Amino acid sequence: MKKSVHDLGDIKGKRALVRVDVNVPMDENKNVTDDTRIRAILPTVQFLKDKGAKIILMAHLGRPKGEWKAAEFSLEPVAKYLSKVLGEDVLFVKSPVGEGADKELEALKDGQVALLENIRFYKAEEAKDDDMTFANELAKLGDFYVNDAFGAAHRNHTSTAKLAKVLKPAVSGLLMEKEIRCLSQALDNPVRPFTAVVGGAKVSSKIGVLENLIDKVDNLIIGGGMAYTFVKANGGKIGNSICEDDQMDVAKAIEKKAADKGVKLVMATDVLVTDDFSGNGTNKVVNVNEIPDGFEGVDAGPETQKAFADVIKASKTILMNGPVGAFENPAFAEGTKAVLKAIVEATKNGAVSVIGGGDSVSAAKKFCNAEDFTHVSTGGGASLEFIEGKVLPGVDALDNK
Repeated sequence: MKKSVHDLGDIKGKRALVRVDVNVPMDENKNVTDDTRIRAILPTVQFLKDKGAKIILMAHLGRPKGEWKAAEFSLEPVAKYLSKVLGEDVLFVKSPVGEGADKELEALKDGQVALLENIRFYKAEEAKDDDMTFANELAKLGDFYVNDAFGAAHRNHTSTAKLAKVLKPAVSGLLMEKEIRCLSQALDNPVRPFTAVVGGAKVSSKIGVLENLIDKVDNLIIGGGMAYTFVKANGGKIGNSICEDDQMDVAKAIEKKAADKGVKLVMATDVLVTDDFSGNGTNKVVNVNEIPDGFEGVDAGPETQKAFADVIKASKTILMNGPVGAFENPAFAEGTKAVLKAIVEATKNGAVSVIGGGDSVSAAKKFCNAEDFTHVSTGGGASLEFIEGKVLPGVDALDNK
């Protein structure tokens, strides 16, 4: 277990250097179009405010790759948006490192919030070496370190991992604490039956997830584009569907491992196919093993939707990582909608549900409310690596309880 802000004791007047993930989408006028990540950090900010700490937020926006591209990647619009949400001025610090920052931050009052300019404007932020110079520079800004950026916890960067080694105490924020607790509970201590829904386009990107989950779940639902690699590996006709021929042996090995472990592998029996990915061509439902040439599978068929939903509704723990169709197009969204609807129903009946991974989260937000699930993860790549069983540098660097 890692220490959290609850373990800090008296921090009145102390400077909290807090890594957050406010990498939010904006329109061409720099207006925030989805504030989910900003809202997610508010409990930690409020907790530190209530304790009388001076709060200095550090974050990144986009991928400036160590170049100072303020016109494109400045966090100033986020500072303005955060000011609106908090109902008070958030101090925006244009140059985080050096005398300028020291002078600006000197004026920070107890309970006041500042946001530093994009930390990725500095090349040293993403440097893969062991040089701690930049970490030591940043450490001068705070009296203790808080990491609340689960979305960046899989990055071994200065502000997400190295800083925690030089600025002590180093603890998790409330969002980070919740992410670790919910994902760990689902993976390590699930109420059974435990069902995982794994979708997405490629087997290759989900091998680690599939292999780790087979050791933990009772049912494994495999959907989305990667299912066609399994179909072809078993001699089915997949037409023009997405397939990784070099992963067919992996697919067979996963099937064998599931059988050996007594894990029920739930695959599509019928699929929606199309001859035009825009959705404007001929769309029809066919047997998953008999996809005609010139057509590709784009969604779970009605029979498959029912089978997936039945397994989900009978489960007590559900983890979803990846959609089961090309849901971005309304014509191909019914399968993913059916899966999410079943998860919502199971959750209402007492099941624990965790949605992890960028595309699953997008689908969950599009078709449901976040409150309909036990937990919707804020970290795409981070939750994927966590589910794979990998050590996340941003979590690992924090102080142990």
